[in-house]
Amino acid sequence: MNLKRLLLQVTTAVGLIAAIGQVVAGTITGSAHDFSTQAWTGATAGAPNGGRICIACHTPHRSDTSVTDAPLWNHKLSTASYTLYSSPTMDASVTALGGNSKLCLSCHDGTVAVNSFGGVTGTTMISAANNIGTNLKASHPIGFTYDSALATKDGSLFDPASKQVTIGSGTQTRTGTLTATLLFGGKMECDSCHDVHNTFTVGGLGSGLVKVDPAGSKICLACHNK
Repeated sequence: MNLKRLLLQVTTAVGLIAAIGQVVAGTITGSAHDFSTQAWTGATAGAPNGGRICIACHTPHRSDTSVTDAPLWNHKLSTASYTLYSSPTMDASVTALGGNSKLCLSCHDGTVAVNSFGGVTGTTMISAANNIGTNLKASHPIGFTYDSALATKDGSLFDPASKQVTIGSGTQTRTGTLTATLLFGGKMECDSCHDVHNTFTVGGLGSGLVKVDPAGSKICLACHNK
């Protein structure tokens, strides 16, 4: 092989590896929600780039217009009923999940196939490790209003209107009040702790796309005044 051509191929390969390493943080590419190599999105062993990252959740045409909590929604919605969190020591009232949490659960409650999108009913279910199920009592409560009144009543929560938090890592960060950075319509939801698009997250693939570093319980202590 021509030496010049060989050097060019090696240089190109190194550049691609470096580029992949750079885009993992701060973008959905390379994250836990990058489905481009999954066979159920259209990827094949011979052509992994045939898979698509966004298509399982979003579509440019013929989207589900009933969904107002995400643009151009493409995935089948879950019709499951959920057992919501409850505790005699909890001052908040969990009455109904927000629309964005229901979108997460359309895959993560384990009742709808991950490849049920684009009007097709799929058969590939989410892995057991990522299946939250429909009984949400064993998970952090979501779907409740977290405001100054709750913080005062509880006594061990920071006032979300004034407590500052930084989400993300490296050069991809955002700082603001808990209300501005973590809450949705003033409520605690799935994406209060998780960033599905990996825009403002910490850690790598196994981090669960969390917005605040869990080390030292930093993510817990962002809200809990302990």
